[in-house]
Amino acid sequence: MANITVLNSETHRDLGVKTDPSAKYGDAVRFVSVVVSEFGFLTLHYPLFFSKDANTGTFYCGAMLGFDDGENLFLGTDAVADAYRPLNLQRGPFYAAGTELAVDLDHPRLTKSGGQGLFNESGAPTSYLENIMATMRELTAGAAATNAFIDVLMTAKLIEPIELDIAFDDGTRRDVVGLYTISQDTLAALPDQMIVELFRRGHLKLIYLMIASLKQVNVLAQRKNRALLDAR
Repeated sequence: MANITVLNSETHRDLGVKTDPSAKYGDAVRFVSVVVSEFGFLTLHYPLFFSKDANTGTFYCGAMLGFDDGENLFLGTDAVADAYRPLNLQRGPFYAAGTELAVDLDHPRLTKSGGQGLFNESGAPTSYLENIMATMRELTAGAAATNAFIDVLMTAKLIEPIELDIAFDDGTRRDVVGLYTISQDTLAALPDQMIVELFRRGHLKLIYLMIASLKQVNVLAQRKNRALLDAR
């Protein structure tokens, strides 16, 4: 159960944050929500898809990190240092509380011994905390831009379901459902005027980045295949 409270330079002066990517710190997730401002970094490492919020049924964008529930194939490997880390993992124990920054006091990343400090001796934010605040601002602005992007795609009927059925060398298969992608057939059939409008609004670039990211499915499958064989 989260224990979220607004961050305070007096009350939380001694808190630190462990920033290492780790399953024990909550990074063991198969799919993480992302915003459009990250797409240029994300497509170098992860497949990007749409999914639906389990509570509201609305679409959101996400990066796929694994095939099984609770699986992040970018943990515990040499590739971690080179892979861009999605903002929603970078933000760690922090949340937006209106215009203020909040923290989950029960989050496993928090520590009173070591880690990245939040405030200096005068109570001013450390460079780490300033980076977190910048991250939260990007996520807030990015959420609005991402929702606008999704609305345009839905109006143009450019979102379609995709099912991933992948066989691995240990004899097992993974059938991943509940994901959606860009309909390339619908995109090719759009009138020129709509294509121009997508381009001018910056959405065409995002569309092609999502399409390009699909090549990362095979790369992710190879990473999963090695993990399965190593576990035998």
